[in-house]
Amino acid sequence: IQEPPLHPLETYIRELRDIRASGAAVAETSYYGPLATLLNEVGKTLKPRVRCIINLRNQCGGIPDGGLFTRDQFQKASDVEPLPGLLPSRGAIEVKGTADDAMATAAGEQVARYWETYGQVLVTNYRDFILIGRDAEGNRTVLESYQLAGSEADFWKAAANPRKMSQSHGERFEEYLKRVMLYAAPIVTPKDVAWFLASYARDAKIRVEEAGDLPALTGVRTALEEALGLKFEGEKGEHFFRSTLVQTLFYGDFSAWVLWSRSHLPAGKAQFMWKQSADYLRVPILRKLFYTLAEPGQLDILNLPEVLEWAGAALNRVDRTVFFGQFDEGHAVQYFYEPFLEAFDPELRKELGVWYTPPKNVQYMVARVDTVLKEELDIKDGLADPNVYVLDPCCGTGAYLREVLKHIAGTMQERGGDALLGEDLKRAAMERVFGFEIMPAPFVIAHLQLGLLMQEYGAPFSEEKGERPGVYLTNALTGWEPPEGPKRDLPFPELEEERDAAEHVKRDVPILVILGNPPYNAFAGLSPAEEQDLVVPYKEGLISEWGIKKFNLDDLYVRFFRLAERGITEQTGKGIVCFISNFSYLSDPSFVVMRKRFLEEFDSIWIDCMNGDSRETGKLTPNGKPDPSVFSTESNREGIRVGTSIGLLVKRERTRGPDA
Repeated sequence: IQEPPLHPLETYIRELRDIRASGAAVAETSYYGPLATLLNEVGKTLKPRVRCIINLRNQCGGIPDGGLFTRDQFQKASDVEPLPGLLPSRGAIEVKGTADDAMATAAGEQVARYWETYGQVLVTNYRDFILIGRDAEGNRTVLESYQLAGSEADFWKAAANPRKMSQSHGERFEEYLKRVMLYAAPIVTPKDVAWFLASYARDAKIRVEEAGDLPALTGVRTALEEALGLKFEGEKGEHFFRSTLVQTLFYGDFSAWVLWSRSHLPAGKAQFMWKQSADYLRVPILRKLFYTLAEPGQLDILNLPEVLEWAGAALNRVDRTVFFGQFDEGHAVQYFYEPFLEAFDPELRKELGVWYTPPKNVQYMVARVDTVLKEELDIKDGLADPNVYVLDPCCGTGAYLREVLKHIAGTMQERGGDALLGEDLKRAAMERVFGFEIMPAPFVIAHLQLGLLMQEYGAPFSEEKGERPGVYLTNALTGWEPPEGPKRDLPFPELEEERDAAEHVKRDVPILVILGNPPYNAFAGLSPAEEQDLVVPYKEGLISEWGIKKFNLDDLYVRFFRLAERGITEQTGKGIVCFISNFSYLSDPSFVVMRKRFLEEFDSIWIDCMNGDSRETGKLTPNGKPDPSVFSTESNREGIRVGTSIGLLVKRERTRGPDA
């Protein structure tokens, strides 16, 4: 079995240790080689690649120990003469021995001269790394720093065990070096912003994990558990809870920055301050969560203020003219969310089944629902009819809700309703187009998307009037029946308001359309009996009638199908279910009862196969490259690997059959 390659930090520490052990090294220059190797190993993972060159020539600002160059600065090998001396586009490097004080070096005149010439200087004594650059006013400042050990003695002591040191620092340190090399690069696309925020969020997540027990956040944990009807237990539950905290902070920052940018021109000198984020999160539960998580005492315990400041600085470096020029608020946010989660916590993304739903799929499904409402249920205005109530029970970042509202607006315009279109559309967003989401991070983005959409139509939600879209932080799979006893008090009044509003939709609103992209996997928490019992009807008779002794009905999407079936056939008595989901329910023997119920309960069923199954279709082209599917993106050409389909089920108004 081939051993995995060493982490660049482990290689770096091993080489430093071995050079020192020879007894022939001098304090600074003997260690240049391992440092250059470290920077080159990290730099080659970036686009464009970044390369370290040691010992630069004098460019009228002195002779720094090295520089960071991008690949496009190098002359082609076929050219006779090299390019004339170019300044390293990603900054200069100044190195001192491990006994030197790196911060004192960074504050000295030598680095000041380099900074004047190169604009950015990485100062290091091999154990401390300090990035010197410009603040908002153009003055010299420390941008970011990283410390491998608090003293020279501690550093060499730790270097005796390179593997342990790499395990403790490897991920965070590598992220830091990547940010150093990218700091001078322009930030212009949603993908660029997603990468930087995900990098800082990873740093924050590691800090939260290193904090050990979090008694200061017990209140938040308890509140979320009780409000969502879940328990964050075991290793996965703990991981989910901590990841949720970090995502909420960083998505809160991103959403606040987008809204802040609406009132601050790119040409102005105003700087976004992350501490202002809560002021822009106008939904009470979002504001409460952010205030609680960002309380100074708790942030200090978690060692997060520094990394949040860095993230705020990254947002202030974004070229907002270019960024918002290509920021299609319906699609770019979607392209932002998945790359962020993929870079921030790919394991969690896979476990939760969080996949980007392509706009064409969303548009197709919404248009199909609108057509079926008109043709099968005789509702002339389709989704625009004021008696059509719509629910996305797993709304994520709000793609389906946004498309439904845009479709409603289009119908209103066709009917000549331009004068009051914005207000009518806002009323629909507040009173009959609903979304449920269990994860706070996409919940933040959903509110951002719908808020921006209402601004587009000239009818923004009024904070003074308490207006908000009908998107609620709740567990969609529970709370549909009144509790047997009195309601439980929740730790935060804002959570009680959120729960009560969601329960009103669940129990009192005649939902006619249920659509969306349900998650494929269960989320990291112990769910209550009410949620687990949802699929009991799909198990009835599997053994006695069908002889199926082994079956798997635990995928989360199955619970959502049962939720939708029950809502349309038993509660409203008519309507439409339209889900894009795993297609295992169409042919797997385990789902025979589920299929039988669908055929009995619904009058018409349409299935669109979306491909994607890695076992049955291969997922590779003849030349061995990933076979793009409807789920492919630039960052994930292979797309989702489970077979998917769009299922559209319609029930006309009638009584249930005797065998249902």
